[in-house]
Parts: sequence; structure tokens; C-alpha cells
Amino acid sequence: MSEDAPDRKPQDAESIVRLRGEGPRVVRLSRKAIGIASAAGLALVGGAFLFALRPASHEQDEELVNTESTAVADGLASAPRDYTQVPRLGRPLPGDLGKPILDAQDRGAVAALPPVGVQPASRSQAISAREAARQRIAQEREAARGSRLFFGGGAQPASVTEPGAATGLGAVPGTSITAPPAQTAFLDRPAERRTASTQRLEEAPSSAVLQAGSIIPAALITGIRSDQPGLVTAQVTQNVYDSVTGRRLLIEQGARLIGDYQSEVGFGQRRVLLAWNRLILSDGRSIVLERQPAADPAGYAGLEDEVDYHWGGVVKAALVSTLLGIGSELGGGGDSRLVRALRRGSQDSIDRAGEQVVSRELNVRPTLTIRPGYPVSVLVTRDIVLESGS
Repeated sequence: MSEDAPDRKPQDAESIVRLRGEGPRVVRLSRKAIGIASAAGLALVGGAFLFALRPASHEQDEELVNTESTAVADGLASAPRDYTQVPRLGRPLPGDLGKPILDAQDRGAVAALPPVGVQPASRSQAISAREAARQRIAQEREAARGSRLFFGGGAQPASVTEPGAATGLGAVPGTSITAPPAQTAFLDRPAERRTASTQRLEEAPSSAVLQAGSIIPAALITGIRSDQPGLVTAQVTQNVYDSVTGRRLLIEQGARLIGDYQSEVGFGQRRVLLAWNRLILSDGRSIVLERQPAADPAGYAGLEDEVDYHWGGVVKAALVSTLLGIGSELGGGGDSRLVRALRRGSQDSIDRAGEQVVSRELNVRPTLTIRPGYPVSVLVTRDIVLESGS
């Protein structure tokens, strides 16, 4: 070897002469670890057997539906529970003619007796008396068929309200199931039998007249919000001419209109009704309009712009009711009877409070808003004479 060759580490003779590599090392398990794992497995299996073979618990499960504190109506509380508790009548007294009279009424043989000293009624009067008796019997049967079974209390209402009235959410006022539909009432109106009108043509009261059917275009100056009643003002946006010739200027552009709006909004309503009370011309003259109706540019009654149904308040009330219900349901299963009774009472109170909160938010009527500048029209329903009294 030369002196320039790098230094090399000396190697063993065995590593140089070895013909194959080293084999894999054998891993031995610890007996201690095997024993601990076996003991843990046996303990788990034994615990599972003990849990499966344990005796059944005789503890009464908690009722999901409260049946003990159910409120009972006053009329039902004082009524008998079954037919065995119905009060029984005694034997009829001597001389009691109730049963013979009822039998005669069922046969329709009851007739009005003439007063003392008066001649007997004629045949027609007797027939009418029997017919009246039959009608009275039929009415009594209908009343007995519709009456309640041995229940004390007042008579049933004539109309049946909607099912929503029995719940805590409150029903829509003014509705009834037995009310006839408006379509049937419209078709049942009496027919108009006059074929010729008794009215005759009349001359126009003046040449400066704005006759019924004319339209005064305008735009709102003040806005409208249906939460509170108030006044509304508008400004005429176009010149208005007379209805006879169409050449005489009656209302100049810029005249003012003063009116009011209806603040009582019903559920599902989207339009605000307006009525105009006064017209002020640009020269200072004015005239009373006698509540002429307002319409939109298309001729529909009222105005429609923005509607707020207050869904945010309804969602908040529903969340509050849900949280109250969840809080009332939390509780341990091993409580005493006193604790359970207190929890049931608090649950009922919280449920009623949640229902009242949601019902109050549902009863909030929508808010209708008409922004300033909204186009509006005055629909003339009576002739307006726009000339000086002199």
C-alpha cells in the first residue's frame, strides 16, 4: 500500500469471512405481564357475568306523563264517576200523572183545554194545537239529544270554536266552525226583481266639477306605521282638469291632501287603508273631501310596502320556552316523593309560563310601514265642485 491511501479501520476476521447475515432476534414475553393481563381479563368477564345475573330492581320507574296533578273541570268533579252512582228516583207518589201525560205527549194526543165557560174550539184550532204539541215534543227531543249526560252546569254554546282555542296558543278571534261561508251567504241574497231603473239623467252641477270615478295622483309626504293611529299628508303630483270639458284646470300640481289611516291591522293583512278628509289648493282655498278612499297607482284599495311579522320575537319566545322546559326536566331519578311532587309542580308552572310567552308573541299583530314618497291616488266617489261660492 502507498502512503497516499486513506487510513482504514481494522476489521475482524470473522466479519470478513462470514458467509450470511445475522438472523432475527427472538423476543420473549414477560411472565409478569402475561399474568397481569390474564387477571384483568378474568376480572372483566366475571364482572360482566355478575352484572348480567343481578336480581331485577323493584324500584318504580318515573312516569313520563303526569297523571296525578291533572286539572278536572268543576262540572266533572261534582258529577258521578259511573252509572252506579247516578241518583235513583223513588216510587211515584199517589195521584202523580206525570207518566200518563208523557205517554200522551209521545202519541201526540195532547190538546189545549178550553177555558171554563167558553165553547169548545173549532176543528182547525184543535188541529193547530196538536201541531204545536208535536213541534214542542220534537224540540224537547232535540234538546234532550244535544244535552249532556247528568252533568250539572250551563248550556252548551251555540257555536263550536276552533280547536286552537283549547290549547295555550290562543285561537284567532271572531272565527267559528258553524258560521256559514261567505260564498253561500252571497248566493242566498234576495234577487233583484226590478227591470227598469227609476232614476233619470241629471245635469252636471257645474262646469268646474270633478265627477265620481276621477283620480287625483299624489305622493306621500309623511310615512305610515300601523303601530299607532295618526294623520297622513300627501302632495298632488299632476294637474287635474274638470270632468265635463277636460280643459279647465281645477287642482294644480303641489296641492296638499290631508287624511288618516287605519291602525287596526288583522293577521295576514298586507295593505293599509287610507281616507282623505281635506284638499288644500295652492292659493289657500280648501274643500272637505268627506273621506274619499285612497288607492295605489294600479287602483287597488290601500297601500302595500313593508310588512313586519315580528318573527324574531316568536323565535326568541320559542327558545325561552324550550330552555325552561329543559331545565324543568332535569332531575335525579332517586328523589323522594316530596321532591318529585315539587318538581312536577314546577314543571307545570314552567310549561304554562312558556306557553303564555309564545302565545303572547303570536298574538302580536304585524306592523305595516309605508315609506314617504310612496305614490298614492285619491279615488273620487262623489262629485266635487271646485268653484267659489260667489
